[in-house]
Amino acid sequence: MPIPQQSSQAFAAYNEIKRRIFSGEFAPGARLREIEVATLLELGRTPVREALKRIQDEGLLRQEPGRGLVVTIMDQQEVGELYAMREVLESAAAALAARHATDAEVANMQAILQEGDSDPVALNLRFHDAIYSAAHNRHLIRLLRSLTDTTYLLGRSTLSSKARAKAALQEHSGIVAAIRSRDPGQAAEAARHHIHQALLERLKILRQR
Repeated sequence: MPIPQQSSQAFAAYNEIKRRIFSGEFAPGARLREIEVATLLELGRTPVREALKRIQDEGLLRQEPGRGLVVTIMDQQEVGELYAMREVLESAAAALAARHATDAEVANMQAILQEGDSDPVALNLRFHDAIYSAAHNRHLIRLLRSLTDTTYLLGRSTLSSKARAKAALQEHSGIVAAIRSRDPGQAAEAARHHIHQALLERLKILRQR
């Protein structure tokens, strides 16, 4: 049975709106009016309405009195809550990877680390995604990727600092070493430490604003 055109358009609108949020084109605090977004994307209002509702349910958009739908701005408390959940889930993923990762999956993590730091942000995303996949738990993967999406709302990456990027690479190496040693406890602790250090760097960025 072919996919209804309305459904395919809503999916296309969903992907494009999220892409523009992640790229910063739709910046935190920006108002997204249904009719304007539909015109911009050259789509009907119904699929755009469905896409906006789905993205709002994911927390990337929120309803503000007097303004309507806007791209979410996270305050310091919400940032802390986000990273607290990342500590819990990333440590769980690392522990599961230590138990379930194949030799090929561990080799892939190591290969990512050895690619250098020409684009630390992209490499970081690939590295963490490799751990998620190696955990072999679909529910955990879905939750972690949702948190990763939310992190885009924070703007500049913590890895934009060369010092932080260098430290993160060392922390990644520690996580891989623990996974290779099949030590779930050490893998969890290494991942928890890594995310906590990222939080400290994020709070530093927020103070500089």
